[in-house]
Amino acid sequence: MLRYTLMRLGIFAGCLVVVWGLVYSGVAPRGLGDSNGMWIILLALVISAPISFVVLRKERDRASVQIVQRVDRVKANLEASRSQEDDVVDEAAKSQGQASSRAS
Repeated sequence: MLRYTLMRLGIFAGCLVVVWGLVYSGVAPRGLGDSNGMWIILLALVISAPISFVVLRKERDRASVQIVQRVDRVKANLEASRSQEDDVVDEAAKSQGQASSRAS
């Protein structure tokens, strides 16, 4: 997951440098007034999103498999814990039922 995030940030940083160069060379339009920095960041974000969607498809699939495995492991641990709690409650009920039948 960290690898995917770093690769995505790398693509964004590359797009940011390219857009910055294009804006300051006059090829791409500048933002209005003081919004030039925000314009460059937003334009780089819009360009990097589809690039990373296509280029990082395999890495995204690997990351999603890891997440699914982690979720399944947590669910299994939770279910095992829940069944242990049920067993303890059942044993307590049985012992309490046996103690009350002996007292009668």
